[in-house]
Amino acid sequence: MEDRGGVAVIGGGAWGTALANAAATAGRPVILWMRDAEAAARIQEDRTNARYLPGIGLHEKVRATADAGALGDAATVLLVVPAQTLRAVLGDLSPALRPGASIVLCAKGIERGSDAFTSAVAADVLGPDAPVAVLSGPSFAGDVARGLPTAVTLACADGRRAAHLAGLLSGPAFRLYHTDDVRGVEIGGAGKNVLAIASGIVAGRGLGESAQAALIARAFAELMRFARTYGGRAETLMGLSGLGDLVLTASSSQSRNFAFGERLGQGASPEAASGGKLAEGAFTAAALVGLARARSVEMPVAEAVAAVVAGALTVEAAMARLLSRPLKGEVE
Repeated sequence: MEDRGGVAVIGGGAWGTALANAAATAGRPVILWMRDAEAAARIQEDRTNARYLPGIGLHEKVRATADAGALGDAATVLLVVPAQTLRAVLGDLSPALRPGASIVLCAKGIERGSDAFTSAVAADVLGPDAPVAVLSGPSFAGDVARGLPTAVTLACADGRRAAHLAGLLSGPAFRLYHTDDVRGVEIGGAGKNVLAIASGIVAGRGLGESAQAALIARAFAELMRFARTYGGRAETLMGLSGLGDLVLTASSSQSRNFAFGERLGQGASPEAASGGKLAEGAFTAAALVGLARARSVEMPVAEAVAAVVAGALTVEAAMARLLSRPLKGEVE
């Protein structure tokens, strides 16, 4: 499997810029593509993404551009755009991509309306035989961009391609483990965002660390039930893209989803709690619950989050509903 052609990163936010730096540190020439030509020119000239990653320099091997024609040089393309815009962006840019280029999806979520996982969205746009992979795991953009030790998972149905891409993108501090369990990795990434909102609500409400630990444990049990029903493997959910990502996202205010939940717990409305920043879990909650109900999977924590985000329940009512559930065996 050839390495020629370098790497393209589509999306000039914090995570896209961090992944561009990581790929460059691994020795790859990188195109950082963004739609805003003025922003791309500024980042290219200043050698920093001051809006999203202030104080962190752009690696010398990264070239920022708004020219879609530059994407055709890349053998590996990292799509770092929100799950809800993935279909439109991929549709717009697919004619510019090199035929046969590996597409690595770096968004975590489920598409609203279709309830489709990101790999299914990519297959709809590119065709079922397109070489699509998914990248997920416990990682904050600032840590990766600064070169702090981070480990994530890359999944591709073609195990050989998964191993190749993991080796291609791994660097001294950014380690990629690989698997062929695409669905398990997608479920871990999408589900933990919803459940992290619940953890943030507990923190914002001041319910204590014992309650937060219990919430995370029960939330993880929900995630395992859901993944098992939709074909994800238990060992995948126990790894970086499941438990690892949930622990990070559900315990730090650096997480937009946790911070969103924390503000909800402090009494903010869903609109005010967003603070103008994307909390992907808020968009994913209803889709996750819909998929769970379709296969009779019990996810009371996720259901409570979806109801609060939709304005159907207050935080107090959601808490009361969870605490009044019948007692039963822990593994049920």
